[in-house]
Amino acid sequence: MANKQKLKAKSRARRKLRISGKIRGTAERPRLTVYRSLKHIYAQLVDDSSGKTLTGVSSLSPDLKALGKESNGKGKTELGRLIGKEIAEKAQKLKIKNAVFDRNGFIYHGRVKAVAEGAREGGLKI
Repeated sequence: MANKQKLKAKSRARRKLRISGKIRGTAERPRLTVYRSLKHIYAQLVDDSSGKTLTGVSSLSPDLKALGKESNGKGKTELGRLIGKEIAEKAQKLKIKNAVFDRNGFIYHGRVKAVAEGAREGGLKI
C-alpha cells in the first residue's frame, strides 16, 4: 500500500515538473495554481517573474467555509466552483483579466475542473 502511495506522489511530482517547465505567470497574466487535498482545495494567483503570490482562496477561508456547510450535500466539486468564482472576483479587484491555469500535476477533472470553470464564470479568461 505504501509503495502505491509513493508511486502516485512521484508520478504527480513528475507531471508537475513537466507542466511548470511550460507555464510561467507574469504580472499581467499570473498563474492560477490549484492544489487539492482529500478534504480541501486551494487556489492562488502567482506572479512568477517577481516570485510573489498575488492572492489566494481556499475552502478554509471563513466566508467559503460557511458556504460549504450551507451547501447541504452539494459536495466538494461545488465548493471548487465557488472557490473559482471567488478567485476571479479577487482578480477583478486587482485588475487582472487573464490568467494561465496550472493544474499542479492533478488530472483536469472533478474539483480541479470546477475551479477553472468557476473562474471563467467569474470573468477570468484562462
